Amino acid sequence: MKIALASDHAGYEYKQKLLVLLEERGHEVADFGTDSIESVDYPRFIRPAAEAVASGEVDRGIVLGGSGNGEAMAANRVKGARCALVWSEESARLAREHNDANMISIGERLVPWDLAMVMVDIWLETPFEGGRHVRRIEMLDEGQRKAKPGPG
Repeated sequence: MKIALASDHAGYEYKQKLLVLLEERGHEVADFGTDSIESVDYPRFIRPAAEAVASGEVDRGIVLGGSGNGEAMAANRVKGARCALVWSEESARLAREHNDANMISIGERLVPWDLAMVMVDIWLETPFEGGRHVRRIEMLDEGQRKAKPGPG
């Protein structure tokens, strides 16, 4: 699988560790930066990674920051990117299973490294469940269609 990685300065250490880990596991990694712990503006790195995911240049993307919130927000402004902020094994599993997340965001300051590794593995290995979730994903992707109440 080809995976985009991007971070700001606060997610740099995990990005570097994930780069090695993912390559060791046979994935091809596209590193969109940043390249140090020097303070940067995260949209400059996150947006190109999200665009690569949305265009199909890469299969999935992982973005990292201090909390992961801003990175998820930046990625989700790109049409076709569905970036979930993950903080637990369950949130990583549901991001794929129910939301077909093609990107995840992790907060280096909030999530221990051992948990981050487990979440990445779960997210990479979990298939999208489909079914009732498909119409919800279609609504997200359309962005203009109004959600109508219906059976869950």
